[in-house]
Amino acid sequence: MAEAEEDPSVKQLAAVRVAINEVDEQIVSLISRRERLVRRAGALKHDDASVRAPARVEQVITNVRGYASKLGVDPTVVEHTYRAMIDAFIEYELRVRREL
Repeated sequence: MAEAEEDPSVKQLAAVRVAINEVDEQIVSLISRRERLVRRAGALKHDDASVRAPARVEQVITNVRGYASKLGVDPTVVEHTYRAMIDAFIEYELRVRREL
C-alpha cells in the first residue's frame, strides 16, 4: 500500500473537501435568494446613485462584521467577501436597470 493511502490526513482532507462543497452549494443557494431580493430592491430605486448607495454599503459591512464577530469568524475575511459580493451585485443591478 502506498504511503499516501496510509496517511489518515488524506481521508480527512477528502472529507473536508466534501463538506466545503456542501457549504458552497448552500452559499450559492443563499446568493440566489439575495439576487432575487436585489432585483426587487432595484425595481424600487430611481437612479444609479441609489443603486450604488455607499452609506448602505457601509451599513451592510458594519452588520456583517458584527455577525462575524459574534460567530467567532474573522471579520476581515467576511468584509472582503462581502465587498466583492456587493460590488458584483451593484454591477448586476445597474445592468438590470439598463435593461428595463
